[in-house]
Amino acid sequence: RIAALPGDLSGKPVLEVGPGPGGLTRALLKAGARVTAIEMDKRCLPALAELDEAYPGQLRVVEGDALKLNHDELMGEPFVVVANLPYNVGTALFTRWLGSESWPPLWTSLTLMFQLEVAQRIVSQSGTGAYGRLAVLAQWRSDARLAMKVHRSAFTPPPKIMSAIVHVTPREAPEGVSARTLERITEAAFGQRRKMLRQSLKGVPGAVEALVKIGINPQRRAETLNVEDFTSIARLIG
Repeated sequence: RIAALPGDLSGKPVLEVGPGPGGLTRALLKAGARVTAIEMDKRCLPALAELDEAYPGQLRVVEGDALKLNHDELMGEPFVVVANLPYNVGTALFTRWLGSESWPPLWTSLTLMFQLEVAQRIVSQSGTGAYGRLAVLAQWRSDARLAMKVHRSAFTPPPKIMSAIVHVTPREAPEGVSARTLERITEAAFGQRRKMLRQSLKGVPGAVEALVKIGINPQRRAETLNVEDFTSIARLIG
């Protein structure tokens, strides 16, 4: 079902990270995708080699660490990402794709399986308990939606936690906002989320002054600011 979410994949380049023994990979190949799969675990390579034989010319397996590879260079053309992300690197990879220097990015959509708790953080709104840095980074120049929940019984062996699939598509970025600046602001603001913004943002030059200029009370906390508030602060800081 995850392979169907990005739409028609026939002949399209797809990046998959952490394919494991290739359950999702098989579904992507069946859908006609040209899959580049990045896998670190040597034990999974024989199963992927079998898939390569079953779908000649459709699968390229890259052995290595997805965090250390340049995905744009690896793909060399617009691509979609479909992955059941490894738990330990999922958030780091996601924020890296969201922080792409060029925008719109080379990836045209991200269809990713996360723990349900992480997925809810990505699509959450300000003022809710799940809202934080991940939501701001996912929503300031992309549309992010929770596409479906996946019950633990869908896996063998079943994990202790529920999963969910998030679908993200890029849209036009707000003018004059630097991704790096926004990352710095959100890291500071949500890194000390129980503190008032005047305290949490004092390490970011110009941030507290920007709050006052926009008309945001510096005594507020990070989770009360919406995505547009954060982009306004970033725009003023430059």
